Amino acid sequence: MGHTYLHSAGGRCDVGAQPPVQSDVTGGRPVTDRSFLTVARQSATFMYLLKDCYLYGTDKATPKFKILQLQVKRALHNDPQPGPFTYVVQCMYIVPLLGKTHAEGFSHMLISSLRHLKSVKSVQKDFLDAKHLAARLILDIVASIVPHEERILIKLLEAYDIKLRDMADALYGSELGDEDLVKAKEHLKQYVQCLMESESYVTAVNLITRFSIQCYDESFLTKLIENNHLEAAEKWAVFMGNEMICLIIQKYLDIKMLKRANELVKQHDLTEKFPDVNYLYKESVLKKLAEKGCWDIAEVRAKKETKLMEYLVYLAMEAGYMEKVEELCQRYSLEGYVNSLGKHKDQRYLSYINSCSPAVPEEICCGSDYLDLKELILEDIIWVDEIDGLLNAISYIEACKIIGVDCEWKPNFEKGSKPNKVSIIQIASDKKAFIFDLIKLYEDDPKMLDSCFRRIMCSSNILKLELKCFQSYEMLLDIQKLFKGATGGLSGLSKKILGAGLNKTRRNSNWEQRPLTQNQKEYAALDAVVLVHIFHHVKGQPQFGVTEGCKVEWKSHIVSRVKNSRSPLRF
Repeated sequence: MGHTYLHSAGGRCDVGAQPPVQSDVTGGRPVTDRSFLTVARQSATFMYLLKDCYLYGTDKATPKFKILQLQVKRALHNDPQPGPFTYVVQCMYIVPLLGKTHAEGFSHMLISSLRHLKSVKSVQKDFLDAKHLAARLILDIVASIVPHEERILIKLLEAYDIKLRDMADALYGSELGDEDLVKAKEHLKQYVQCLMESESYVTAVNLITRFSIQCYDESFLTKLIENNHLEAAEKWAVFMGNEMICLIIQKYLDIKMLKRANELVKQHDLTEKFPDVNYLYKESVLKKLAEKGCWDIAEVRAKKETKLMEYLVYLAMEAGYMEKVEELCQRYSLEGYVNSLGKHKDQRYLSYINSCSPAVPEEICCGSDYLDLKELILEDIIWVDEIDGLLNAISYIEACKIIGVDCEWKPNFEKGSKPNKVSIIQIASDKKAFIFDLIKLYEDDPKMLDSCFRRIMCSSNILKLELKCFQSYEMLLDIQKLFKGATGGLSGLSKKILGAGLNKTRRNSNWEQRPLTQNQKEYAALDAVVLVHIFHHVKGQPQFGVTEGCKVEWKSHIVSRVKNSRSPLRF
């Protein structure tokens, strides 16, 4: 391995440079590992040299840090006197003088560089000797004599494996009695109380568990959870014993943190005491997937467990996704489950049972929670998969002043894989919605398809309300940008402006299947037409979330991006 050179003369420092044939024009002299070790023996010189190398190095921050860390490891491995562990303690007194900007980073560099030395036999005596000095340093940090961050305090405790006896030795000397250990623990307990008052809960828990400080009760656990210090809460509960572990599991269940509750039950073999936690966790996973529209993944996660499959059917009914209900019932023979639900007189289930077709009207199932396409008085949804139909649709759209545009594609759930190509594009006025089958139209005549969409997307006479499905466009308005405070995507915006959100259960359905179901077509059409209705609703109205009287400055948000007309119109 080549030498690392530190050109410090002339105010220039190249970390990790290759050795020059001769000194550079600044007069810098290459410093080899041996001479580097010579200056490293003086901790203050060593630390300031490290800082200079970092400040004046020509590389970026992360590579510089890694190179310097390698150099620190080499220096420590070359056995600085009196030893690497003692030497690092000495350096830790110097580090705060480098300034707050660099102190924590260099502290972490020094401490982490000791890891590989713990197994080296030749430095074991130094490790044991340095424990007293490290404990003294920790007391100085606790007393705010040496200003280090709490995270560094914890790292020192771990790196030097500091025990209560080490702390007592630093406080009262080497000849220790039992009363000295009690006094040392009381001393640390007072510090823990100070940490609690300053809400430094994580550091407090680390000290409590390391030095077996028995203090605090259930209210402490509640504070940790309320402040979202969940790992610290679990660490403290384990330290306190089985009763506290059961208590934190129950608290997790009360606030629906089922994943963490399930992990604790498994780790501590408490299934007998909490027999339902694992199933409740699996149910919660299915519910989250269903809410995201990831029904296929939810089905795989159910793993053909009848009870979970029944719950998935229940979720599909709740969402009004009746073709999914039909699909699951047929695949897993769950018709009997659906019939049993009907006995409870739930209107949604009765609607399904009494229907002759799996495609139950959406409004029966979804109540008033979601926006119904019929409320927008859409005259027609037109499926376009032939060139003649494409030309007719484009002629109609060209006569419109405002259109909503959206697109759908088959989801790809394989991690790291590319998304699938757009399968359909829906374009709507306030009266009609056209759904274009891109798969079929592209196969039939790709040039005609490109030409037709270019006539629409690059027209300066039509305002396009969309989410940038295309890479080339004129007069495009992303309507969500008008409402900076709105959350929940298009559904959330619809809820704010029109009073009802959009049912997104079919968002991740298979948009490449042909034919699409009627519910899929209605879902696609609604996503496009709702843009037009939202725009008409807010145009000229006071801006949402802004003082009354302010107008929506929608015109300033219109954008254009026209590429070479010879290149295909990509989407």
